[in-house]
Amino acid sequence: MTETRRRGRPGLDLATVLERSVELFIEQGFDGTSMEDLARHLGISKSAIYHHVASKDALLGLALDLALSGLEEAAFEVRAAQVSPGARLELLARRSVNVLVERLPYVTLLLRVHGNSEIERAALVRRRQIDRLAAGLVQEAVASGELRADADPGVTARLLFGMVNSVSEWLRPGNALSAQALGDAVVALAFDGLRA
Repeated sequence: MTETRRRGRPGLDLATVLERSVELFIEQGFDGTSMEDLARHLGISKSAIYHHVASKDALLGLALDLALSGLEEAAFEVRAAQVSPGARLELLARRSVNVLVERLPYVTLLLRVHGNSEIERAALVRRRQIDRLAAGLVQEAVASGELRADADPGVTARLLFGMVNSVSEWLRPGNALSAQALGDAVVALAFDGLRA
């Protein structure tokens, strides 16, 4: 994200406005947060917020894009990996944990989106593409004999990434666990129970 603070304008830069707005969206819900609430939380005027973005929805779009772009980069890396389907599935789980840790507030907000607006629906479409990749990897890993034959691809992918996503509910910034340690824990728990 580029800094868009203009000389001579009081207030915060866009990155700070976005970060602190996401805190409030998570705390009281996107729909339950007004521009007045944001201005009060940020300690700036509504016009100072509008200096950076056209609307509250635009803030949501920027936040969701930060989460999704990280997850899409992880998916792209996984697609390009020259390893077995099971190893690619493990890599996707590990990379997803990394993105979640690196972009925790943005991924947390993404996971709370329900499709109430066009921006939310577009985000869910992007998220489902990653879900389909995960289910496809499960199917390939079952076919290759790396995972149990009775592992339903859709259910297995949902359960695996449900475990990854649940980290957003309890992980706090500054937590002593590294992204690698969390990824190791997810992979050990999930795959030790799935391997043929």
